[in-house]
Amino acid sequence: MYNEHMPTIAPYGSWKSPITAESIARGAVRLGQVVLDRRDIYWLESRPAEAGRYVIVKHSPDGRISDITPAPFYARTTVHEYGGGDFCVHNGTVYFSNFKDQRLYVQKPGTTPQPITPEKEFRYADAVMDSHRDRLICVREDHTVPAREPVNTIVGVKLEGDPDGGTVLVSGNDFYASPRLSPDGSKLAWLTWNHPNMPWDGTELWVAEIAADGTLKNARKIAGSATESIFQPEWAPDGTLYFVSDKTGWWNLYRWRDGAIEALTQLEAEFGQPQWGFGMSTYACVSERELVCAYNHQGTWRLARLDTLTKKLEPIEIPYTEISYVRATSEYVVFRGGSPTEMLSIIRLDLKEKKFEVLRRSSDLQIDEGYLSFAQPIEFPTEGGKRAYAFFYAPKNKDFQAPPGEKPPLLVFSHGGPTSATTSTLKLEIQFWTSRGFAVVDVNYGGSTGYGREYRERLKGQWGVVDVADCVNAAKYLVQQGLVDGERVAIRGGSAGGYTTLCALTFRKFFKAGASYFGVSDLEALDKDTHKFESRYNRSLIGPYPEQRDLYYARSPIHFADRISCPVIFFQGLEDRVVPPSQSEMMVEALRKKGIPVAYIAFEGEQHGFRKAENIKRSLEAELYFYAKIFGFAIADPVEPVQIENL
Repeated sequence: MYNEHMPTIAPYGSWKSPITAESIARGAVRLGQVVLDRRDIYWLESRPAEAGRYVIVKHSPDGRISDITPAPFYARTTVHEYGGGDFCVHNGTVYFSNFKDQRLYVQKPGTTPQPITPEKEFRYADAVMDSHRDRLICVREDHTVPAREPVNTIVGVKLEGDPDGGTVLVSGNDFYASPRLSPDGSKLAWLTWNHPNMPWDGTELWVAEIAADGTLKNARKIAGSATESIFQPEWAPDGTLYFVSDKTGWWNLYRWRDGAIEALTQLEAEFGQPQWGFGMSTYACVSERELVCAYNHQGTWRLARLDTLTKKLEPIEIPYTEISYVRATSEYVVFRGGSPTEMLSIIRLDLKEKKFEVLRRSSDLQIDEGYLSFAQPIEFPTEGGKRAYAFFYAPKNKDFQAPPGEKPPLLVFSHGGPTSATTSTLKLEIQFWTSRGFAVVDVNYGGSTGYGREYRERLKGQWGVVDVADCVNAAKYLVQQGLVDGERVAIRGGSAGGYTTLCALTFRKFFKAGASYFGVSDLEALDKDTHKFESRYNRSLIGPYPEQRDLYYARSPIHFADRISCPVIFFQGLEDRVVPPSQSEMMVEALRKKGIPVAYIAFEGEQHGFRKAENIKRSLEAELYFYAKIFGFAIADPVEPVQIENL
């Protein structure tokens, strides 16, 4: 008997889905930095429909939401290339870095933004207001000498306009972050580190007094070392300095008071994050005695209140599993949160009523749960008798089911960084695949954050080995469980995840196809051609250079492209300074010459990660088209064809 609600029988991959590339590209914004000013709440959002423009948005006490930065202004700094800490607000006046010229601008209520720094090759980030001296204190990156590595310092910038581009307050080290002024304006705290360290390897926390003339005096190191990572220094109203340190092997909370350091938490959990950008925060002061803090335990974030007198940590029941950009007043907490059933949103939690309010969703797209696949955490065996972690997503579409006996193709997602992590938050990019009949496994390979320093350091000297093994073993585990088709397994990733993808396709004979988004193919070329922030990163991930040049060669897929025996599609932004286009183009040419099916799609005006809606749409649809041709299924919707050479 006919039943209109009976699912249609169709092969995996060919299912028609309401989650389109168009809706993903144009409907979702990227939500970022949260700032509280008086009773106003500000955040940053990047809009693909406006070519990726970053806009500062304000939520007023009456519930009104309004854009602050008018077009064509674009609030994004490129300090360290990755930016963050793009703006600050003081009594309704906004100060921000403008993407096009990297100058600092001031925008008073109801006025047009005006520059306060000169037209020089300076970049600024992580500003805080020093109202006692009418200046901003921030990180400055000096690019005025083209042949020299950029110089990073902490500077003071005059609010009325600073023709010099700032007065240097702290200098001499390679990197600075998190300048934070004490409540009475008498002290400045900051983080600093030097090559070859990345901030998650080792940083130092310093504090200095501010002299009558605004310069610093009596600077001293409070905590940290080349092997201890400090994160997010923050002053409490009473002058106590809080910070996060991983000296126990886990990022925990500490305080510095009366010249002594004291641990506040001692959990096998992470109260910190890898500092890829400025302006990150996982905790905030509610009062002199209380903090609200987020921490990551085994890949899942939790929220809690911490009594700083008794050191009691009281969990707050929340429906969210990913939390960042935590800010607070005595009445409420604001953060960016997501869960397996909710995309990232800006959330306000009333501390008294314990009620959550969504202020802004990254997407207003309403999707029936019958089309959504929810993350299932998995733990699987990997090399050396160790265990690794991932999130598995089964195919899900209420309108379709596969023919009897067919198993779904599997996409292995390899996250970027590589010192980063994926989460279980609902991501339309994953649902695009699962609603069409793909299974997905999103891998937190060894080297990922959220599982302690020992797990994070599995990748030391082993990039291209441990991450590849864990991606392969995650897929093998699912094949062995009978959940996926072992003959239709593909791997995809961007940036560092693209490198993992290319290594897996080159050095392992397991995957049947792959997609590299601005992936690294030549480690030596990357070492010579990347930006300052990551210019020594490979010393940790691979080994010292040029002493171990042979290892760089051996781990670079470009030199062994003849070993690749499956089709690959490449996506690349032509203005990418982190992974230059030459990295993808060399690999494409090598596969072209070998006769392996290969496709290459490059985007004008895109940098490291695609921000324009039309390019996000094109890349998703092109990847789907590619797999359809390789795995032999028909796509439900018409998409622009992709030129696949050697097919």
